[in-house]
Amino acid sequence: MHSHSYSSLKSVALWSACAATWLAACVPAFAHGFAGNRFFPATLATDDPFVADELSLPTFQAIRQPGDQPTKTFDLSADIALKLTPNFGIEVGDGYQFQKAVGSNLHTGFNNLEVGAKYQFLVNAEHETILSLGVNAEIGGTGSQVIGADSFSTIVPGFFFGKGFGDLPDSLWILRPFALTGQIGVSFPTTSNDGAQVPNNLEWGLALEYSLIYLQGYVKDVGLRPPFDRLIPVVEFPMETPLNRGGTTTTGTINPV
Repeated sequence: MHSHSYSSLKSVALWSACAATWLAACVPAFAHGFAGNRFFPATLATDDPFVADELSLPTFQAIRQPGDQPTKTFDLSADIALKLTPNFGIEVGDGYQFQKAVGSNLHTGFNNLEVGAKYQFLVNAEHETILSLGVNAEIGGTGSQVIGADSFSTIVPGFFFGKGFGDLPDSLWILRPFALTGQIGVSFPTTSNDGAQVPNNLEWGLALEYSLIYLQGYVKDVGLRPPFDRLIPVVEFPMETPLNRGGTTTTGTINPV
Protein backbone atom coordinates (compact mmCIF):
# COMPACT_ATOMS: atom_id res chain seq x y z
CA MET A 1 0.00 0.00 0.00
CA HIS A 2 2.46 2.64 1.21
CA SER A 3 2.08 6.08 -0.25
CA HIS A 4 1.33 4.22 -3.44
CA SER A 5 -2.12 2.79 -2.58
CA TYR A 6 -4.14 2.95 -5.74
CA SER A 7 -6.85 5.03 -4.09
CA SER A 8 -4.32 7.85 -3.68
CA LEU A 9 -4.55 8.83 -7.37
CA LYS A 10 -7.43 11.28 -6.92
CA SER A 11 -6.29 14.10 -9.24
CA VAL A 12 -4.40 14.78 -12.45
CA ALA A 13 -0.68 14.60 -11.75
CA LEU A 14 1.67 15.60 -14.57
CA TRP A 15 4.96 15.32 -12.78
CA SER A 16 6.24 13.32 -9.86
CA ALA A 17 9.71 12.44 -8.64
CA CYS A 18 11.01 10.36 -5.75
CA ALA A 19 14.52 10.34 -4.33
CA ALA A 20 16.71 7.42 -5.48
CA THR A 21 17.23 4.69 -2.89
CA TRP A 22 20.00 2.18 -2.35
CA LEU A 23 17.42 -0.58 -2.20
CA ALA A 24 19.46 -3.67 -1.54
CA ALA A 25 22.05 -2.03 0.67
CA CYS A 26 19.72 -0.06 2.93
CA VAL A 27 16.33 -1.70 3.36
CA PRO A 28 16.40 -5.51 2.98
CA ALA A 29 15.48 -5.96 6.66
CA PHE A 30 12.24 -3.99 6.22
CA ALA A 31 11.14 -4.55 2.62
CA HIS A 32 11.59 -7.87 0.88
CA GLY A 33 9.95 -10.32 -1.47
CA PHE A 34 11.68 -13.37 -2.93
CA ALA A 35 10.78 -15.89 -5.62
CA GLY A 36 13.73 -18.22 -6.07
CA ASN A 37 16.83 -16.11 -6.61
CA ARG A 38 14.76 -13.03 -7.47
CA PHE A 39 14.59 -10.23 -4.91
CA PHE A 40 11.65 -7.88 -5.48
CA PRO A 41 12.20 -4.54 -3.72
CA ALA A 42 9.32 -2.66 -2.15
CA THR A 43 7.89 -0.03 -4.50
CA LEU A 44 6.65 3.46 -3.66
CA ALA A 45 3.96 4.47 -6.16
CA THR A 46 2.54 1.04 -7.03
CA ASP A 47 1.66 -1.79 -4.66
CA ASP A 48 4.07 -4.72 -4.48
CA PRO A 49 2.78 -8.32 -4.69
CA PHE A 50 4.44 -9.90 -1.67
CA VAL A 51 3.46 -10.25 1.98
CA ALA A 52 6.18 -9.07 4.37
CA ASP A 53 6.96 -7.32 7.62
CA GLU A 54 7.76 -3.93 6.20
CA LEU A 55 8.32 -0.41 7.47
CA SER A 56 8.17 2.40 4.94
CA LEU A 57 9.95 5.39 6.43
CA PRO A 58 8.62 8.80 5.36
CA THR A 59 8.73 9.02 1.57
CA PHE A 60 8.50 12.27 -0.35
CA GLN A 61 6.47 13.00 -3.46
CA ALA A 62 6.10 16.29 -5.34
CA ILE A 63 3.17 16.83 -7.71
CA ARG A 64 2.36 19.79 -9.93
CA GLN A 65 -1.27 20.13 -10.99
CA PRO A 66 -2.28 22.38 -13.93
CA GLY A 67 -5.35 24.60 -14.14
CA ASP A 68 -6.47 28.20 -13.71
CA GLN A 69 -4.61 28.18 -10.40
CA PRO A 70 -1.68 25.75 -10.76
CA THR A 71 -1.07 23.90 -7.51
CA LYS A 72 2.10 22.37 -6.10
CA THR A 73 1.62 19.52 -3.64
CA PHE A 74 4.28 18.00 -1.40
CA ASP A 75 3.37 14.73 0.29
CA LEU A 76 5.18 12.97 3.14
CA SER A 77 3.89 9.43 3.70
CA ALA A 78 4.70 6.42 5.87
CA ASP A 79 3.17 3.01 6.45
CA ILE A 80 3.73 -0.32 8.14
CA ALA A 81 2.91 -3.85 6.95
CA LEU A 82 2.70 -6.87 9.26
CA LYS A 83 2.83 -10.53 8.20
CA LEU A 84 0.25 -12.40 10.31
CA THR A 85 0.86 -15.76 8.59
CA PRO A 86 3.41 -16.80 5.93
CA ASN A 87 0.91 -15.83 3.22
CA PHE A 88 -1.36 -13.20 4.79
CA GLY A 89 -0.63 -9.68 5.99
CA ILE A 90 -2.19 -6.32 6.84
CA GLU A 91 -1.08 -2.74 6.14
CA VAL A 92 -1.77 0.71 7.61
CA GLY A 93 -0.57 4.02 6.20
CA ASP A 94 -1.09 7.77 6.21
CA GLY A 95 0.54 10.95 4.95
CA TYR A 96 0.76 14.71 5.45
CA GLN A 97 0.37 17.20 2.59
CA PHE A 98 1.51 20.75 1.90
CA GLN A 99 -0.47 22.47 -0.89
CA LYS A 100 0.24 25.86 -2.43
CA ALA A 101 -1.81 27.29 -5.29
CA VAL A 102 -0.80 30.45 -7.15
CA GLY A 103 -2.29 33.45 -5.35
CA SER A 104 -3.50 31.53 -2.29
CA ASN A 105 -2.27 30.62 1.18
CA LEU A 106 -0.45 27.41 2.07
CA HIS A 107 -2.81 24.58 3.05
CA THR A 108 -1.63 21.62 5.13
CA GLY A 109 -3.22 18.53 6.65
CA PHE A 110 -3.30 14.76 6.94
CA ASN A 111 -4.50 12.45 4.17
CA ASN A 112 -7.23 9.93 4.87
CA LEU A 113 -6.07 6.85 6.73
CA GLU A 114 -5.51 3.83 4.48
CA VAL A 115 -5.74 0.17 5.53
CA GLY A 116 -5.30 -3.03 3.55
CA ALA A 117 -4.93 -6.80 3.59
CA LYS A 118 -3.18 -9.14 1.16
CA TYR A 119 -3.07 -12.91 0.54
CA GLN A 120 -0.10 -14.31 -1.39
CA PHE A 121 -1.42 -17.46 -3.07
CA LEU A 122 1.46 -18.41 -5.41
CA VAL A 123 5.25 -18.27 -5.27
CA ASN A 124 7.03 -20.05 -8.14
CA ALA A 125 10.79 -20.11 -7.61
CA GLU A 126 11.69 -21.56 -11.03
CA HIS A 127 9.85 -18.84 -12.95
CA GLU A 128 10.41 -16.10 -10.34
CA THR A 129 6.68 -15.40 -10.02
CA ILE A 130 4.55 -14.08 -7.15
CA LEU A 131 0.72 -13.73 -7.33
CA SER A 132 -1.50 -12.17 -4.67
CA LEU A 133 -5.04 -10.97 -3.97
CA GLY A 134 -5.83 -8.07 -1.67
CA VAL A 135 -8.08 -5.20 -0.73
CA ASN A 136 -7.27 -1.60 0.22
CA ALA A 137 -9.58 0.94 1.82
CA GLU A 138 -9.29 4.69 2.23
CA ILE A 139 -11.29 5.70 5.30
CA GLY A 140 -13.26 8.83 4.43
CA GLY A 141 -13.37 11.70 6.91
CA THR A 142 -10.13 10.76 8.68
CA GLY A 143 -8.09 13.36 6.77
CA SER A 144 -8.27 17.12 6.39
CA GLN A 145 -10.84 18.56 3.99
CA VAL A 146 -8.60 21.64 3.71
CA ILE A 147 -6.30 19.62 1.43
CA GLY A 148 -9.21 17.89 -0.32
CA ALA A 149 -9.33 14.61 1.62
CA ASP A 150 -12.55 12.82 0.67
CA SER A 151 -15.46 12.68 3.09
CA PHE A 152 -16.45 9.27 1.69
CA SER A 153 -14.57 5.97 1.85
CA THR A 154 -13.22 4.02 -1.11
CA ILE A 155 -12.68 0.24 -1.21
CA VAL A 156 -10.40 -1.28 -3.85
CA PRO A 157 -10.11 -5.08 -4.23
CA GLY A 158 -7.17 -5.98 -6.44
CA PHE A 159 -4.82 -8.51 -8.03
CA PHE A 160 -1.04 -8.19 -7.71
CA PHE A 161 1.81 -9.91 -9.55
CA GLY A 162 5.57 -10.04 -9.78
CA LYS A 163 7.59 -11.71 -12.57
CA GLY A 164 11.34 -11.94 -12.96
CA PHE A 165 12.85 -12.65 -16.38
CA GLY A 166 15.63 -14.89 -15.13
CA ASP A 167 14.12 -17.88 -16.96
CA LEU A 168 14.94 -16.33 -20.35
CA PRO A 169 17.58 -18.21 -22.41
CA ASP A 170 21.26 -17.45 -21.88
CA SER A 171 21.41 -15.81 -25.32
CA LEU A 172 19.23 -13.01 -23.86
CA TRP A 173 21.39 -12.62 -20.75
CA ILE A 174 21.18 -8.82 -20.82
CA LEU A 175 17.38 -9.04 -20.30
CA ARG A 176 17.41 -11.59 -17.47
CA PRO A 177 17.93 -9.00 -14.67
CA PHE A 178 14.61 -7.32 -15.64
CA ALA A 179 11.51 -7.86 -13.51
CA LEU A 180 7.97 -6.51 -13.65
CA THR A 181 5.51 -6.03 -10.82
CA GLY A 182 1.99 -4.71 -11.15
CA GLN A 183 -1.50 -4.30 -9.80
CA ILE A 184 -5.03 -4.06 -11.16
CA GLY A 185 -8.25 -3.35 -9.28
CA VAL A 186 -11.54 -1.45 -9.36
CA SER A 187 -12.45 1.24 -6.83
CA PHE A 188 -15.87 1.29 -5.15
CA PRO A 189 -16.60 4.64 -3.45
CA THR A 190 -19.26 4.92 -0.80
CA THR A 191 -21.93 7.61 -1.17
CA SER A 192 -20.56 11.12 -0.98
CA ASN A 193 -22.07 13.33 1.74
CA ASP A 194 -22.68 16.14 -0.74
CA GLY A 195 -24.29 13.85 -3.31
CA ALA A 196 -21.44 14.15 -5.81
CA GLN A 197 -21.22 11.43 -8.45
CA VAL A 198 -17.89 9.68 -7.88
CA PRO A 199 -16.91 7.21 -10.62
CA ASN A 200 -15.67 3.70 -10.22
CA ASN A 201 -12.07 3.67 -11.40
CA LEU A 202 -9.85 1.01 -12.91
CA GLU A 203 -6.74 1.30 -10.74
CA TRP A 204 -3.72 -0.17 -12.48
CA GLY A 205 0.01 0.23 -12.44
CA LEU A 206 3.37 -1.30 -13.34
CA ALA A 207 6.89 -1.14 -11.97
CA LEU A 208 9.81 -2.02 -14.25
CA GLU A 209 12.96 -3.08 -12.40
CA TYR A 210 16.52 -3.88 -13.47
CA SER A 211 18.44 -5.72 -10.75
CA LEU A 212 22.18 -5.16 -10.86
CA ILE A 213 22.33 -7.56 -7.89
CA TYR A 214 20.81 -10.30 -10.06
CA LEU A 215 23.01 -9.40 -13.05
CA GLN A 216 26.20 -9.63 -11.04
CA GLY A 217 25.25 -12.64 -8.90
CA TYR A 218 23.21 -14.92 -11.20
CA VAL A 219 23.75 -13.85 -14.81
CA LYS A 220 27.23 -12.52 -15.55
CA ASP A 221 30.06 -10.86 -13.67
CA VAL A 222 30.41 -7.56 -15.51
CA GLY A 223 32.85 -6.12 -13.01
CA LEU A 224 30.50 -3.96 -10.96
CA ARG A 225 31.79 -2.92 -7.55
CA PRO A 226 30.06 -1.50 -4.46
CA PRO A 227 27.78 0.34 -4.28
CA PHE A 228 26.71 -0.19 -7.91
CA ASP A 229 26.44 -3.96 -7.57
CA ARG A 230 23.73 -3.39 -4.92
CA LEU A 231 21.36 -1.22 -6.95
CA ILE A 232 17.93 -1.97 -8.42
CA PRO A 233 16.77 0.96 -10.60
CA VAL A 234 12.96 1.13 -10.80
CA VAL A 235 10.49 3.13 -12.89
CA GLU A 236 6.86 3.06 -11.73
CA PHE A 237 3.68 3.87 -13.67
CA PRO A 238 0.62 4.22 -11.36
CA MET A 239 -2.51 4.87 -13.46
CA GLU A 240 -6.24 5.45 -12.98
CA THR A 241 -9.00 5.11 -15.61
CA PRO A 242 -12.58 6.27 -14.82
CA LEU A 243 -15.22 3.69 -15.78
CA ASN A 244 -18.51 5.59 -15.35
CA ARG A 245 -20.38 8.59 -13.85
CA GLY A 246 -18.81 11.25 -16.03
CA GLY A 247 -15.21 10.15 -15.69
CA THR A 248 -13.11 10.96 -18.75
CA THR A 249 -9.39 10.39 -19.27
CA THR A 250 -6.75 8.14 -17.78
CA THR A 251 -4.42 9.97 -15.38
CA GLY A 252 -1.25 8.93 -13.62
CA THR A 253 2.42 9.59 -13.01
CA ILE A 254 5.85 8.30 -14.05
CA ASN A 255 8.09 7.76 -11.04
CA PRO A 256 11.80 6.98 -11.41
CA VAL A 257 13.18 5.56 -8.17
